[in-house]
Amino acid sequence: METQELGTDRPVRGRVVMLVDNKVEGDSRVQKAAESMAAAGWDVTLLGLVRSGNGRSWKLGDADVRLLPLKTPLAKRHAERHRSLLRRPLAYPPGPLAAYRRQWAKAWRADVATRRAALKVAPQAVGTPGFRRTEQARLKVAGPVSKVMQRWIELRSRQSTEAQKAGRRLQGPLDRAFTAAWKRAKGNRAWRRLEPALWDYELTYGKEIDALKPDLIHANDFRMLGVGARAAVRARAAGRKVKLVWDAHEFLPGVRPWEDNAHWIPGNTAHESEFAPYADAVVTVSEGLGDLLRERHSLAEQPTVVLNAPDRPVERLDEDDADPVPDLRELCGIGPDVPLVVYSGSPGPQRGLGDLVEALPHLDGVHMAFVVPSPAAGYIKGLLARAEELGAGDRLHAVPYVPHWQVVKFLSAADAGCIPIHHWPNHEIALITKFFEYSHARLPLVVSDVKTMSEVTRSTGQGEVCTAEDVPDLVRAIKQVLADPERYRAAYDKPGLLDTWTWEAQAEVLDGLYTNLLSDREKAENRL
Repeated sequence: METQELGTDRPVRGRVVMLVDNKVEGDSRVQKAAESMAAAGWDVTLLGLVRSGNGRSWKLGDADVRLLPLKTPLAKRHAERHRSLLRRPLAYPPGPLAAYRRQWAKAWRADVATRRAALKVAPQAVGTPGFRRTEQARLKVAGPVSKVMQRWIELRSRQSTEAQKAGRRLQGPLDRAFTAAWKRAKGNRAWRRLEPALWDYELTYGKEIDALKPDLIHANDFRMLGVGARAAVRARAAGRKVKLVWDAHEFLPGVRPWEDNAHWIPGNTAHESEFAPYADAVVTVSEGLGDLLRERHSLAEQPTVVLNAPDRPVERLDEDDADPVPDLRELCGIGPDVPLVVYSGSPGPQRGLGDLVEALPHLDGVHMAFVVPSPAAGYIKGLLARAEELGAGDRLHAVPYVPHWQVVKFLSAADAGCIPIHHWPNHEIALITKFFEYSHARLPLVVSDVKTMSEVTRSTGQGEVCTAEDVPDLVRAIKQVLADPERYRAAYDKPGLLDTWTWEAQAEVLDGLYTNLLSDREKAENRL
């Protein structure tokens, strides 16, 4: 039985609300999931967020996308809200007072200097002889006093800055004791004290989900797991049968913390552990990650694997895709015969972009393109500056993302694709999105020796493996694939290799999971 979508003639198989804690546009997996499930007949609403400004909405195929404005007052740590008399007793309280006092001291010193100069060069303008004598006496005192006061204010300001940094990192002895005490006292519920900012996501998404009355909630990653679980609990308490799918993109205990503080991992892992049992099904990106999740959370069933594979390269006929695919080489300002190595994906030190920059001076004539969400980001600017220092600034280019359906064709202009990621637990267990994108672009690969990706690359013959964080070996591998690229491209001619590495194949898996979770009876009951 199919239900009818309100206000349209399009039959739908059930109402799905997808949740993601980003602005959607840079997340190809989430975009593809929403668009493909809507195309398969599900009534899909994808909820994301914006961290500043107003929310907005648009259509992604037949899926509705809404970005909600996120307010994060709970993200401020205790030290950012309160003065710490134990850590830094001389620090100013949080707020504008320290900046005000610093500026006030500078103004006083400037005033003393100006008054001294005026007595010297324009005494008549200062006042009468008697006033000038009094002014000189005042300045003899004001000069050293203002200097001492400025140093005192600078000392207190430094303590304020140190207190703020220490308070954000939460890595001192008191912080470790605080973390341990709450974990012992509250167990998985300790996140409420360690990472209270997770409530900001709940308060942003909760009412929107409730108003949509979904049949199925698809929660992407660990933050949205709690949001989705609480929404499912509320719906079930109101008599509606709702299924929760948790799409786990990473193994949280093995993630490099997204924030520089010691509460982030224990707080978020506790949150994940509390709400994992509420999931009716778990989706993940690799068998290895599925094994880890099943063991960690005692899951009743093995998670369903949906790979981060790209769309099958086809010509899209949608009206909203009238723009041609950008030319990567044109964006880099180079011709067709110039060797070009590409990195595409989120930037970060653990992803090896710094190693690529250090390798560039040893790769004569080779250009590199970093395809990243924000080419103007501070980290990318730092890499470009480093390339300039090394004398290779004219051969490093930062260019923006393209829509996910253009990625493969866009990247195919390069001569090789690099994934020099470092050894972190999450990097060892999955084939990441760019691996599949490079493969469909038929690029020879250079990958680091992280377990899963290096094993597949060696077995298929589609590229070379280098030692992670070893710049000379990275240089060796890049030179090797550029010397004979057709040897590595030939691996893609193996029958069936690329067919399973497509989103179309993965969408069938996800659609099957939705179908198994929802019965027509449950959908009908939810509409009552």
